[in-house]
Amino acid sequence: MAQQDISELLQGRVQQAVGDGRKLNIIGGGSKARLGRRATGETLDAGGHRGIVDYDPRELVLTARAATPLQEIEAALAEHNQMLAFEPPHLGETATLGGTIACGLSGPRRPYAGAARDFVLGCQLLNGRGEILRFGGQVMKNVAGYDVSRLMAGAYGTLGVLLELSLKVLPRPNASATLFFECRAEEAIERMSGLLRQPLPLDGACYYKGQCYLRLSGSEQSVKEAQRKLPGEVLNPRSHFWQRLREQQLSYFNNTLPLWRIVVKPGTPPLPLDGEWLYDWGGAQRWLFSEIDGEAIRAEVQARGGHATLFRGGDREGEVFQPLAPPLRLLHQRLKASFDPAGIFNPGRMYPEL
Repeated sequence: MAQQDISELLQGRVQQAVGDGRKLNIIGGGSKARLGRRATGETLDAGGHRGIVDYDPRELVLTARAATPLQEIEAALAEHNQMLAFEPPHLGETATLGGTIACGLSGPRRPYAGAARDFVLGCQLLNGRGEILRFGGQVMKNVAGYDVSRLMAGAYGTLGVLLELSLKVLPRPNASATLFFECRAEEAIERMSGLLRQPLPLDGACYYKGQCYLRLSGSEQSVKEAQRKLPGEVLNPRSHFWQRLREQQLSYFNNTLPLWRIVVKPGTPPLPLDGEWLYDWGGAQRWLFSEIDGEAIRAEVQARGGHATLFRGGDREGEVFQPLAPPLRLLHQRLKASFDPAGIFNPGRMYPEL
């Protein structure tokens, strides 16, 4: 589909909704519609607002409208041997840039390169008053106070309609290799978390079905030297293991039980929760298929200083995200009131009170 700017059309729809007191459920490509709590409100289709607005490979900056397909963006970057360093999961062929940032999704490279929000330089936003606002820019700056652009990462559209995003991009590594070896979960956690403190070109570490997988990326020389220092066999790159992990296409994900996304410190020992586990992000992100009650899961995770999200399945009208502590809840409510005073955008998508 050709580039298209429908910001004025979207602005008119929002202003009408504000005047009529109607709630809006923002939809771009729809690939992330199953995430978060069950959507309510009239559909605001932003999928036509697409196209790369500006891309300067020399400056490592790309600006695109929010509904631009991730596939289109990644193809444009690949022509210049560049990439979105946070390795965003698509979770569907219709994935868009805006949906990815709104859900704050990052792939296996997250602990080594940074999260999605770390690469957001600026954004254009349609707020709950029907105003089009611009925050940030196209260069990295150290600023005091709120970095409003990065607030949009992980807000699930509850603060406004993303219209444009400017992102920092990075060169692709010249070489990459994955090593794998058998071990127990405890050994994998110890090794993966230990490698985070070593000067190795590591940008992926996962434990799956009794195997630990380590991805090395960088110059050919650095990758070869790291291979000599680490155990394991070289994985055939045609297996596309990391892409299948990122897109939840490994056989592990063929399960009908509720899927929990658990985030803890990388070196946290295995949690005493029954179910099927997969460790990513060097042990920091852990996936769990389990029939255990959600409150019990969250209590155990919270006791370890982490948080748990019901990522797939289960009760989508109950608590999906980790409940907020009162001071943090108040901060969220103030932000919501500032950007969306009438509460029209994605009501209840994250928490009932938002």
